[in-house]
Amino acid sequence: MKKRIVLTGGPGGGKTTAIDLLRREFSKQIVVVPESATMLFSGGIKRNNEPHLIKSHQQAIFNLQKNLEHIQRTEHPNRLMLCDRGSLDGLAYWPDETSDFFDCLNTDLQTELTQYDAVIFFETAAKSGQSIDSNNPVRNESDKQAILIDNKLQAIWSQHPNFNLVKSAESFVQKVMFGIETITKVMKSYEQ
Repeated sequence: MKKRIVLTGGPGGGKTTAIDLLRREFSKQIVVVPESATMLFSGGIKRNNEPHLIKSHQQAIFNLQKNLEHIQRTEHPNRLMLCDRGSLDGLAYWPDETSDFFDCLNTDLQTELTQYDAVIFFETAAKSGQSIDSNNPVRNESDKQAILIDNKLQAIWSQHPNFNLVKSAESFVQKVMFGIETITKVMKSYEQ
């Protein structure tokens, strides 16, 4: 079976740009799982700061993520799967204890980590003082919030044995190019 790679990181990290470029370059070799949160929030569900609604949002995002991955794997069994975020991303937004997240979703950290063969983490541009402004209408994090989310996500995903960090850089183009090089290396390592 072909491999599954999650591309994640704090808001404004450049992963969506990298995915768009990879989709063009490797269209016959990869399949992309779109970001579940963007699908949910751009589909009419409004963000809310009430803890019980945050939990409901994250449960919906988790389940959508799992189903989208299943659909893409079923439709494209011989392609490398690139996931725009992964099943553990919701943990960074969860308003309660980590154990509550796993209890609510009937899973655990190790089960979720082993779903992915590699993690490529795009650090938020806010960490190097760059703007995270984008054309994503559902993004509402400030630079400070982006850094906090990035730190939480990095603590979660860095537990994966094949964790690859794409650090924030002064040049967005250099960062995205480094990210693409990293993704290409990971892809080639699975072809051997």
